[in-house]
Amino acid sequence: MNGGADGGVGVAGEALCELVGHYAHVVAVAPSAAVYDELLSARAFAGRLLSRGPARLRADLAVTAGWLSSLLAASATDLGDHAAAVVWCADTARRGRDAGHPELAGWAALTRALIAWYQGDPVRSAEAARLGQAETAAGTAAYAKLAAEEMRCLAMLGDMAGMTDARRRAASAISRLGPAAASAGVYSVQAADDPPYTDTSLLVAGQHAEAAMMTRRIIETAYPAADREPGNQPTNCARTLLILALAAARLGEVDEAAAAGPPRLIPAVSCGRRWCSPASSTNPSPRMTPGQSTWRTTEPASVFVYSP
Repeated sequence: MNGGADGGVGVAGEALCELVGHYAHVVAVAPSAAVYDELLSARAFAGRLLSRGPARLRADLAVTAGWLSSLLAASATDLGDHAAAVVWCADTARRGRDAGHPELAGWAALTRALIAWYQGDPVRSAEAARLGQAETAAGTAAYAKLAAEEMRCLAMLGDMAGMTDARRRAASAISRLGPAAASAGVYSVQAADDPPYTDTSLLVAGQHAEAAMMTRRIIETAYPAADREPGNQPTNCARTLLILALAAARLGEVDEAAAAGPPRLIPAVSCGRRWCSPASSTNPSPRMTPGQSTWRTTEPASVFVYSP
C-alpha cells in the first residue's frame, strides 16, 4: 500500500475515533433503536480499515473497532438482544487484548455483568464484575463501575461485608480518576461522595431510610430545576426517581412515593422508553415478598445499563 493510501487510512481512522466520542454520548441518551444501525455501519467500516491498513496503524484501528463493538454491545443489551450483545462483548475484549488496551475488556465485562443482573442473576453478575476488575486497571472508570456492580450484587445477596468492601474499592477507583476522565456518556462515572449504584445497593439491602436520603440528595444536586428536567441524563434521572419511590414506599411515605412515581418518570424517559403502572413483581429479589408492588417498564430492564 502506498504512502497516500496509508494516509487515507490514517485520516479515516481518526474520523472513526471522533465518532466513538460522539456515540458514547448519544448511546447514553437516545433510544438504541435509533443509533444501532449507524453504529453497525461504523463498525463495519472500521473492520475494513483494519483489514487493509498498514501494520503501524493496526493497533490504533483495533482499539477503535473495540470501542465501537463495546457501544454495539451496550445498544444490543438495551434492545434486549442479549445474544448479539455477548458476541459484541467478546469482540470488544479480544480487540482490547490484541491491542494491549485492557480497559476495553473491563467495559465488555461490565456489559456481561449487567446482562446477568437484569436477567435476575446477581451471582453470575458479581462473578463477571470480579473477572472484569482483574482485567482492567484500578484507577479507571471501567474498574469503578465494575466494583460498583459487584457491590449491588452482593447487597442483593445479603453479603453486607462484601458489599462494603466493593463499595470501598469503587470509591477508591473514582478518587484516582484524572481530569481527563469522561464526566458524561456511556464511559463516564460521576465524581461523587458515593459510587454508582450505592442507592440501589442500600435499597435492596433493606436500608430504605439511607436509600431515600441519598436519592433526595442526588435529585437536589443533579436535577435542581423545579420540574426536575433530566437534561442529558434521562435514564439516570428516571432510575433515581424510581429508587426514591420504592424507598419511600417501604418507609410508609406514600405521598412522596407517589410523587416520585410514573408521572415524574414520564418526562425523564422522553428519550423513547415507556413505563407501566405499578405491577406485581414477577421476579422478586431475596428481600421482596412475592406480589410486592414495584414499578416495571415495558422495555427491557437494561434501559438502566449505564446509569449510576
